[in-house]
Amino acid sequence: MLFSFENFALDCERRELRTHGAIVPVEPQVFDLLVYLIENRDRVVSKDDLIASVWGGRIVSDSTLDSRINAVRKALGDSAGQQEFVRTIPRKGVRFIASVRAPEPAPDPPTAFAHKQEISFCRSADNINIAYAAVGSGPVLVKAANWLTHLEYDWESPVWSPLLQRLAEKNRLVRYDGRGNGLSDRDVKDISLSGFVRDLEAVIEASKVPPFAILGISQGAAIAIAYAVAHPEMVTKLILYGGYALGRNKRGSADEADKARVFLSLLRHGWGDPHSAFMRAFSSVFIPNGSPEQIKWLAELQRKTTTAENAARIRNACDDIEVTELLPRVQVPTLVLHSRHDNVVPLEQGRSLAASIQNARFVTLESDNHILLAGEPAWERFLDEVENFLAT
Repeated sequence: MLFSFENFALDCERRELRTHGAIVPVEPQVFDLLVYLIENRDRVVSKDDLIASVWGGRIVSDSTLDSRINAVRKALGDSAGQQEFVRTIPRKGVRFIASVRAPEPAPDPPTAFAHKQEISFCRSADNINIAYAAVGSGPVLVKAANWLTHLEYDWESPVWSPLLQRLAEKNRLVRYDGRGNGLSDRDVKDISLSGFVRDLEAVIEASKVPPFAILGISQGAAIAIAYAVAHPEMVTKLILYGGYALGRNKRGSADEADKARVFLSLLRHGWGDPHSAFMRAFSSVFIPNGSPEQIKWLAELQRKTTTAENAARIRNACDDIEVTELLPRVQVPTLVLHSRHDNVVPLEQGRSLAASIQNARFVTLESDNHILLAGEPAWERFLDEVENFLAT
């Protein structure tokens, strides 16, 4: 179970307390006490309740009990005087009073989805085979490729399948695997932003879709922007989530450049090994509030999509993205969404996109995740905003 409250996430299975994606160190007994208080937040918990449940009925002094409660408060930045999380009820006990969200499990893989995706292939201008798929009915929504995709495995993933299903309920969803990964050609010479845009152009030409809306996630935002500027007659609306105009190597920040090197180091050490702690660490940056199952799925999905060499090349290409000069030239209605505590792409990058695109609407989502997860409040907010934007 993953509990969320204020800026914290409590992962019972992994026994981790996190805030803004960072782990808050707590002793095992203090962690157990916090879990018990949250699970019983609908009532005042007495001293006897705590001793019976957390200490297994062993004799515990009042000072020990008080010190553990204070340790819980300290971990949360609370205090005996402030009591925003744990409130003491005189002569009765304590109660956890912060508003807690316990997300529902992600939907099962879409085996019963009413529509079946149709996978086809086309060739880019530089002769690369690009796999693309269409599913659902309604207005066309094209999803630009992002890190990393696989047309078949994405449907099985508890990370991606809920989003894909939801989007295909009201739209003809067209998506594709970019060069170097998924079902598209992997042995390619050019992996760059211009190459990514050629992939999208090939898919649009081959699928013969009418003017459409584009969804660009992460580096897919830059691809969508570049396409919309080059082909304004084809694009009706632009939706950008977790996007950026400047890759890490272009932001003029030593810290960002260092993060780029860390990402490359993690993926190079762990790629190809399904049991690699490096790969799990790399994946957890994208979904710090993900369950162990979701993080495992994401790590495995990335491993299946491409080779370590291609992953590094694609990552480098993303870090070298620069589309700032294109932003003022975007002519279509634009919705920009970004998670407040995104560890992969800082919030400021999303804000900069919205500020530089004329009349763009900016929405900040309350999440630590770069990839939004079904069940978290920000996921529903994202979908509500997207559906309303597409409907107007």
